[in-house]
Amino acid sequence: MILTNLHYRTLQIDHWETRTGETWCLLGGNASGKGLLAALLTGKERPEMGSIKDRPSRIRWASFERQQEIYERELKNDDTDYLDRLDPGTTSLEMLLQSGCSDTEALELSREMHIEDILERGYKLLSSGEARKVLLLKEILSKPELLILDEPFEGLDAASREELLNLTHRLIESGQPLLFLVNRIDDIPNFATHLGLLQRGLLIESGSRDTVLSKPEFKQIVHLDRKAIPDLPPPPAEPSKAFETIARLRDCSIRYGNITQFEGFDWELKSGEHTLITGPNGAGKSTLLQLLSGDHPQCYQNDINIFGYQRGSGESIWDIKKHIGIVSASLHRDYRAPGNTLTTVVSGFYDSIGLYQQATPAQKQLALKWLEIMGLRDQANVFFRQLSWGQQRLALIARGLIKQPPLLILDEPTQGLDDLNRHLVLAFIEKLAALRNTTLLFVSHRQDEHLSLFKQRVDFSPTTRDGVRYELGVIRD
Repeated sequence: MILTNLHYRTLQIDHWETRTGETWCLLGGNASGKGLLAALLTGKERPEMGSIKDRPSRIRWASFERQQEIYERELKNDDTDYLDRLDPGTTSLEMLLQSGCSDTEALELSREMHIEDILERGYKLLSSGEARKVLLLKEILSKPELLILDEPFEGLDAASREELLNLTHRLIESGQPLLFLVNRIDDIPNFATHLGLLQRGLLIESGSRDTVLSKPEFKQIVHLDRKAIPDLPPPPAEPSKAFETIARLRDCSIRYGNITQFEGFDWELKSGEHTLITGPNGAGKSTLLQLLSGDHPQCYQNDINIFGYQRGSGESIWDIKKHIGIVSASLHRDYRAPGNTLTTVVSGFYDSIGLYQQATPAQKQLALKWLEIMGLRDQANVFFRQLSWGQQRLALIARGLIKQPPLLILDEPTQGLDDLNRHLVLAFIEKLAALRNTTLLFVSHRQDEHLSLFKQRVDFSPTTRDGVRYELGVIRD
């Protein structure tokens, strides 16, 4: 495949050539042009100038955007309102079979990626990591002439990342052409033979793996000058209320039919006890956080006291949410309201998806300051859904941090961010913790994100007890 004098929007590639037997990985930061390139290769978009020669006729693209498209299609077709039960929608197995594979092939790869237990579950009901694995397997099973894997390792636990690496390596050895698009150096597969560096829409380097790794441009693309990290914008003029105890959970359990995700969990979260939450995909990490935020339907079936309110005692959900900031994959998935980037950040003051009331001038100014330190000041008036996936995540992080709440829930907040933005966000989190006004709950599968500020950990461990999938334990350093 040969790309020559290619121009499309902000993307410009003078020459890029791939040959049979090569495995390419393109590394680029947020808004570097990876998504635009994939759209051109798949034929979803047409170049404004230039040509693509010898392009395979059947190309598949597994990406966050594709995952979102499927989720929104499932919501559109949801018939729950017309049934006497929850409509699960398309099951994971049905999703895999849409690739044209046989039942045997689907089951074989499902076992390899350890998702056989969720095959009968509706796709829209899966955790973000589980949905990621189903989408990846669906596209692999379609056996295209070229498979583009866009950030394939994001949202996967360590074991699942290793399983996917082994699977993709075996596919390459069997002759399946793959193109990896990643934004983090650690996600470059060790079996990639060739690398390309995309920066601000330009392919600045391309060639054999060793050649590109030796280039000074490679080191510059991930260098963060910690001295240049800006200070946090000031907190809102009206300070948040202080709490000695954030939450108390007693004998909490989550059950889905005959399946118990976890049970008998006791935990008390004190102010300032920054907590890391760990466990494999589908263990219930997001479920635990949703019990606290009030976004899980079983929160009223459990003994939960948060900010002095007993769940189910007639409290308003907004009385609780005003003390919480949230960044999560599920919020990103469900943030489908119209509006520009500025209103998205301002909506953090009102804990709403979308902005439905007039923001004050002070709120707008504070939101602009957050956009500036996130590198999104020039995108303030751009529609949120027109941003790249990584830029959307940065805007949602600003939304979660803007009011500097007593409780900040960060569920894989750096998902979709390049190395520079990831370290920038982690630095902001450390600065926020140092102010001693906000307590952090943090979920991450990446070991280098387990910061020293976390003094306790809630860990989900698989259990072999009948009917119970995971046990929770609190570990204090």
